[in-house]
Amino acid sequence: MGKNNLLGGALWDAYSKEVSRRMDNPTHLGVLTEEDAKARGAKLIVADYGAESCGDAVRLYWLIDPQTDKIIDAKFKSFGCGTAIASSDMMVELCLGKRVQEAVKITNLDVERGLRDEPDVPAVPGQKMHCSVMAYDVIKQAAGQYLGKNPEDFEDEIIVCECARVSLGTIKEVIRLNDLKSVEEITNYTKAGGFCGSCIRPGGHEAREYYLVDILQEVRAEMEAEKRKEVAQKSLEGDLNFIEMTMVQKVKAIDKTIDTHIRPMLMMDGGNLEVLDIKEGGGFVDVYIRYMGACDGCASAATGTLFAIEGVLQEYLDENIRVLPI
Repeated sequence: MGKNNLLGGALWDAYSKEVSRRMDNPTHLGVLTEEDAKARGAKLIVADYGAESCGDAVRLYWLIDPQTDKIIDAKFKSFGCGTAIASSDMMVELCLGKRVQEAVKITNLDVERGLRDEPDVPAVPGQKMHCSVMAYDVIKQAAGQYLGKNPEDFEDEIIVCECARVSLGTIKEVIRLNDLKSVEEITNYTKAGGFCGSCIRPGGHEAREYYLVDILQEVRAEMEAEKRKEVAQKSLEGDLNFIEMTMVQKVKAIDKTIDTHIRPMLMMDGGNLEVLDIKEGGGFVDVYIRYMGACDGCASAATGTLFAIEGVLQEYLDENIRVLPI
């Protein structure tokens, strides 16, 4: 039966030619033995890792030069689907020639990118990405054996998206720096959630400790709380930006500015004013005033005095304030 019949034509078309080639003819499939290691003066490392989410497993063989820690040969055996075979084959290829300390930095995304035909076109469909994410884990197992470390020692952050190896810290930082408001934006910036989708929300092919929807909600709530605190603090310090004020705060700010910079000037000539109303719209803040005393009926009340009052409010508060006498 042809592959199109097994997988469905549309799904099969989503695989790169490189994945297809390595599925059918893996370059590095095989076994390395102690005899191979002795013949080359190397140390043999055999590591296993199984992905419970899809029933796949991989065994990784390394021959390491103990003088340089360099991986001089590598093979694999994979028990699972074609995607797992192709990914394991590419993973071995990326390990070859590297020092163990360098190989442990290889990520699942490195493997997936290596399998692409075009730099911007994914090598496997999103729903099959979880079958190709064993590389990082089996490499950690092998490196841990050779270096005498716990495999988890190589992981210094909580990984939220196993497919793209994106950490919790990275996701939180990207949300804050770019003011992200949706999971789709997180995926665009980090690739997290762009493959198997299990990290987006509960209900995927495997349960996760952290989900993008929850992280986004938590960080946005923290950001809003910080913003409210900052606004409140500025208000207490008298350093609040006029546009950020509530209407009540704007009224108080206008009254304070008038009392400090305008009213004394008017009262020297026997005049005064009172604020009747404040309205916002069309990008402007309209302040409606009524002249009192000598200012009421004064010839300059609609020209020089009005422009002076408006200029003071624009200088001290906001350039979009307009003063309208009634």
